[in-house]
Amino acid sequence: MQGVIKSYDPGTGDGIVMRETDFAEFDLAEGALDGAVFRRLRQGQRVLFVLDDDQRATPLSSVSYTHLT
Repeated sequence: MQGVIKSYDPGTGDGIVMRETDFAEFDLAEGALDGAVFRRLRQGQRVLFVLDDDQRATPLSSVSYTHLT
């Protein structure tokens, strides 16, 4: 799924991703950034994600132009 970061607290790792298709909001799962290329997340940043069994966003990856075509 593709979405945007609605909020992110780098101190706690808590954040919310908003899915672009229907604007549904999902909490970031613990460890959602493990192994990710992000140095930090910013509000409005586009990301790709999947939902875990608890409907939390994980793992996050960067949106590139190859994913958009």
